[in-house]
Amino acid sequence: MTEEVKETINRLIGRFPKKESALLPVLTLLQKRKGYISENDLKDISGILDVPEARIFSTASFYTMLRLKPAGKYHIQVCTNVVCALLGSDAIFDYLSKKLNIHEGEITPDGLFSIVAVECLASCGNAPAMQINMEYHENLDTGKVDEIIDSIKRREVGG
Repeated sequence: MTEEVKETINRLIGRFPKKESALLPVLTLLQKRKGYISENDLKDISGILDVPEARIFSTASFYTMLRLKPAGKYHIQVCTNVVCALLGSDAIFDYLSKKLNIHEGEITPDGLFSIVAVECLASCGNAPAMQINMEYHENLDTGKVDEIIDSIKRREVGG
């Protein structure tokens, strides 16, 4: 961890009554810097915040917005909660996996896409749903999935 990042973390800590209260903002900061939170980051944060590494890991692994492994430029999260599952999210996940030729937690060779199943995206009224980075996509079917993925690919290729 660079000195610049440590200084930024210390400024964040100063905004809270207790150092450990800065945990989520610190994790978010680190992920924004490099796209994920590494094992070394967990150790460094533990020392800086004086919080056990296990607690930091449990926090980082609880929130689906935080990643402990590198992800693609477009990180796809498919909701697998009961409502989404009943309305076809398993089929959507399988379709995406085949379309992108990757499995759960993998990244496409070009680094564009990664895919994971998540417990809940809080979009039950518009299920099935997925989130790509911070953008929600709801009422999905394979046709909509094709439109979304193909649109991203066209944008990335520049045509």
